[in-house]
Amino acid sequence: MSTALNVTIIPAKMQIADNRDKYHQLRVAAYCRVSTEQEEQQNSYQVQIAYYTDLINKKKEWTLAGIFADEGISGTQTKKRTEFNRMIRMCRNKKIDLVITKSISRFARNTVDCLEYVRQLKDLGIGVIFEKENINTLTMTSEFMISLYGSFAQAESESISKNVSWGKEKAYREGKVSFQYKYLLGYKKSADGKPEIVPKEAEIVRLIYTLFLDGYSLSNIKKVLESQEFLTSTGKKIWNVSHIQSILKNEKYVGDTLLQKTFTSDCITHKVIKNHGERPMYLVTNHHDPIVDRDTYNRVQQELARRGSKRKISDKTVTEQGKYSGKYALTELLICGKCGTPYRRTTWAARGKKQIVWRCISRLEHGKKYCPDSPTIKEEQLHKAIIHAINNYYSCRNDIARILKSNIGSVLECQGQEEILSVEKRLNEIDQARNDLVGLIASGGCDEDKLDSGFAKLYQEEHQLSERLTMLKSQNKTSAETQAKLDKIMDMIEHEKFELETFDNVLIRKLIECVKVLSKTEILVIFKGGYEVKAEIE
Repeated sequence: MSTALNVTIIPAKMQIADNRDKYHQLRVAAYCRVSTEQEEQQNSYQVQIAYYTDLINKKKEWTLAGIFADEGISGTQTKKRTEFNRMIRMCRNKKIDLVITKSISRFARNTVDCLEYVRQLKDLGIGVIFEKENINTLTMTSEFMISLYGSFAQAESESISKNVSWGKEKAYREGKVSFQYKYLLGYKKSADGKPEIVPKEAEIVRLIYTLFLDGYSLSNIKKVLESQEFLTSTGKKIWNVSHIQSILKNEKYVGDTLLQKTFTSDCITHKVIKNHGERPMYLVTNHHDPIVDRDTYNRVQQELARRGSKRKISDKTVTEQGKYSGKYALTELLICGKCGTPYRRTTWAARGKKQIVWRCISRLEHGKKYCPDSPTIKEEQLHKAIIHAINNYYSCRNDIARILKSNIGSVLECQGQEEILSVEKRLNEIDQARNDLVGLIASGGCDEDKLDSGFAKLYQEEHQLSERLTMLKSQNKTSAETQAKLDKIMDMIEHEKFELETFDNVLIRKLIECVKVLSKTEILVIFKGGYEVKAEIE
């Protein structure tokens, strides 16, 4: 026979929300926040501070533990809200007993953050009062309502974010541009709100573009700028290579503006990512005065692409990305005439003496397997041969001058000549027609009225053609002033001498497209434009 169980109920103790002595005042802190820094919101911010100061001081059981207020800060992330974080630290240090705030959306617009901090404070015995929702977290038995309101607040944030994005997109379509002048070298905001060129800074930008096209590497440009003590857009003396590259890529320097290069991925993390086609971009051309001309800008973009696509010189590492070096121009230009492989600058050391030579990379790395005949060229001899080729190239200017003179003469002679001949021919035809009419009169074979009408038409046409012929012949004559200018140009072409004496990397890059090593004693220099000159290696 089983014995009946005897169960005694022990009543639960009444839970007191406040763990402090009932005769002590609660230390109450208020948290308030405005989302933007606009003037009307600033007024709201001041009103909130005054309201909570008055509310807490009116209650005898409360004492003010502090007013914590963030202004112009988004509520979707707590890490950027300094006052909010300071309040949480004071709560953890048990210097606050109760937090009061206007609404859940003021406290946090991120449901996860909202619940996390409410739980942390509840574990510390600290309640949060949300006035709008009439919620005290210490007296709640379920997190459902706060989770629900938090979700509403987050949804509101997401809706606002979408509206802001839509507004920005609309402005982009209309070509409305806002500049970040703090980081934009060469421009400042003018009185009318448009970009205005800063002359001294613009000269730095032009120098960067010039040096880059002259073959300087980004690190070499950095050294030049620092040696001349030029300042960055933020006033620093130390230049960053990435900053120089961004100046070279920035379309604003040619007067254009590309909008929506980046975008915010979501309103919670506020992570800004580069736009690789996920969103549309908007190009506004000729938006403001350019610092560099379009041709220079386009050539810089081509050179950036060329350097960016370089492969390592060694064919053993053909899949690796190469690094551009502006130190030696021939590294870019000198190739083997036998196998087409680039040449590499190499130092030979024998009997304590060093010698600089250039060798075919295929020959260097594979021996005679793929390129059995490529010669090794001493750098000094190679430089002399290239200088000789350049001087030969410029010595042809006498022939060029003769051709130019002949062409100018031909142009002047032929200008309008075709039309002159046509008009003169028609005048001769009119003269012949008139003679024919006179013959008809003499023979009496024509009606008198018709003759008068024929003479009138011929006279009118002859008069118009004569005026046209006079004008054409006048235009065909070169004025004395124009002829004097042409004579001066011809004189400069004939008498100005050019002779290169030393090897110049910058000049070589500007003039030469390619140098082919044909043999141990001969190279072929191909100038930009296709003109070729052979030169002997002595």
